[in-house]
Amino acid sequence: MNSYSYLPLWTLFKKEVYRFLKVGMQTILGPAISSLLFVAVLTLALGKSVATINSIPFIDFIIPGLIMMTILQNSFANASSSIGQAKFTGTIIDVLMSPLNEIELTIGYVASSVVRGLICGIVTYLGIIIFIEIQFHSFIFLIFYSLMGSIMMSSLSTMVGIWADKWDQQQGIDNFVVLPLTFLSGTFYSISNLPDFWKNISAFNPFFYVIDGFRYSFIGISDSSIFVGSVFLFILNLLLVLLVYLMFKSGYKLKS
Repeated sequence: MNSYSYLPLWTLFKKEVYRFLKVGMQTILGPAISSLLFVAVLTLALGKSVATINSIPFIDFIIPGLIMMTILQNSFANASSSIGQAKFTGTIIDVLMSPLNEIELTIGYVASSVVRGLICGIVTYLGIIIFIEIQFHSFIFLIFYSLMGSIMMSSLSTMVGIWADKWDQQQGIDNFVVLPLTFLSGTFYSISNLPDFWKNISAFNPFFYVIDGFRYSFIGISDSSIFVGSVFLFILNLLLVLLVYLMFKSGYKLKS
């Protein structure tokens, strides 16, 4: 009986991880510094006028959202750029002709993007705690929502990389979908303070549940049901990973 070899999957995973580590100043330190600048600007600009949000100190409220925003944006940036570059240069054929099946391709691209998002989140956290003390309410929810958020964006990133035929399409998804949904997800505010119309809109934004649950792991307070958010994100991620698998299996815009 032939034993299964993890070497092809491990090779793809390492290639994708080394790809962003080689330019760590841009892919890791850059996003972390941007988040630290957000903290500094918001603290200086609003720290005195907005002392608390829902009885939580302003800085304690926004920090989890900023960390998760960093995780989401950098998880999304990885696979889309890697697959897109491989498609545009024609080197994607080397990956498709390697001994990798559709499941391995899915795991390799999604997992490496998850790693990038989590590393950026950790580096951002380490930078913040130099200046601000951070407390945790639940490490279980911290890990769960970190994974749910990064898997969600890594799957979307892989799908966009497969779908996009040019860089403008990738940038369009990032600028007109990812960034707006991130900023309108309660990163800097509580949706309990919004009019009913915007509260209802937020209920359909998966980014909101990621940030709300992640914030709960820090401060122990959420704007929505943690159970509902957890189930929703788990099911959503299963569907997204399945879609990535089906796109690789069909060869959509890869083998044509």
